[in-house]
Amino acid sequence: MQRRGEIRTVTRIASSVLSLLAIAASAPAHAALDKSVALRASQAVVGSTPGDYVLRDREGRDVRLSSYRGKPLLVNFVYTGCFHVCPTSTLALHNAIKSMRGQFGSRQFNVVSIGFDQPTDSPTAMKSFAAQQRIDEPNWEFLSPRAEDVEALTREFGFSYVATPAGFDHTLQVTILDGEGRIQRQVYGDQFNGAALGEPLKDLFAGRLLSAGLTLADLMDHVRILCSVYDGKIGRYRIDYTVPLQVAGGLTFIIVMLWFGVTEWRARRTR
Repeated sequence: MQRRGEIRTVTRIASSVLSLLAIAASAPAHAALDKSVALRASQAVVGSTPGDYVLRDREGRDVRLSSYRGKPLLVNFVYTGCFHVCPTSTLALHNAIKSMRGQFGSRQFNVVSIGFDQPTDSPTAMKSFAAQQRIDEPNWEFLSPRAEDVEALTREFGFSYVATPAGFDHTLQVTILDGEGRIQRQVYGDQFNGAALGEPLKDLFAGRLLSAGLTLADLMDHVRILCSVYDGKIGRYRIDYTVPLQVAGGLTFIIVMLWFGVTEWRARRTR
């Protein structure tokens, strides 16, 4: 009798396990982020200008994207419930910004992190996330979009994401916009160095050198930035004195040639 009871118990357990396996097998598989599709979507928006969305900063104040016009802007998307990928990518972004700080300063470009998991990524949650990552950069803000704007906002930035049982699977990218709000570059990964962001920014600063609205201080900052190189040994940008020397040499050559030309022209007039 006891043996038959044990057999019935084992049979019931086996039947339960089989039922659970059948349920699991019949459940729809969770959709994963298609990396090739996400990359195409990300690259497709390069050259476009995202809409002028209204978001809230860490204090709950309204901020328009257009308020960042006039300077290059770095944008990345995060969600505050993430315990590994978003903190890691944010740390990489922070390290890159710190590596540029000595030569680039904090007046010439801005950084924005946007919480796409709404309404969870509230201004309070974004403020806590920034504090946890120990970010207190004067040119870096953490913003919360309106829930109804998330789909269009992320699409216009070429940012893709899908929900998973553990949170979200999403693109790891930093979007670089120029001073007019156009997307100029997408930088991918969570372990990039300062040069990955610094070199595209230098290209934008070079394009602004002849802008009519730049002050003398801005011009000096731009020249200093363009004369900087990323030193992988020390992990930050430094002044490359060969650049100003080459510029000085080029200007000296031009002046000498002009002087020679003027002297020759006067001599011919005299003759």
